[in-house]
Amino acid sequence: MKNIEITNTEILSDNWYVLRKFTYKFQRNGEWVTRQREAYDRGNGATILLYNRQKGTVILTRQFRLPTYVNGNPTGMLIEACAGLLDKDHPEVAIRRETEEETGYQLGEVEKVFEAYMSPGSVTEVLYFFIAEYTPLMKVNEGGGLEHEEEDIEVLELPFARAMEMIASGEIKDGKTIMLLQHVRLKGVM
Repeated sequence: MKNIEITNTEILSDNWYVLRKFTYKFQRNGEWVTRQREAYDRGNGATILLYNRQKGTVILTRQFRLPTYVNGNPTGMLIEACAGLLDKDHPEVAIRRETEEETGYQLGEVEKVFEAYMSPGSVTEVLYFFIAEYTPLMKVNEGGGLEHEEEDIEVLELPFARAMEMIASGEIKDGKTIMLLQHVRLKGVM
């Protein structure tokens, strides 16, 4: 945009991902105003909800998430849709890889349903949302994630109705998972 100019960028941390401090100017009511903000760049990601119409089930995962633990989740465990970073791959390639690593399912057709910024006030990530139908024949391994990525993922197959109840009860608190479950309900997929 013509009315925004980044005047300085400083790397604050480059440990796990990159945290940058930006100084920028923008025009407001014809005058230039200077602000500073931090943005966390962890790359873009993809997420998917696996569903089985015949069985009326969905595949979700459960794993420890430190940020939820330090913010009051007593166990740190979170129930989520399968997800992962793109690692410079096309979103569909990345979500197929993550699905097999995390859930053990090798997918046929996947459908991209939308993309969204999940925390645009502080994180640069765009998340690509997918859905796909699964069958027991697509199960090629136990899933659970990759040991070298320090993943310890439990694979859950739940009735769709139960997953929807778990949103209301607070057992499912992950935003991307809630969005995907609501999407398949609103679209009449499940």
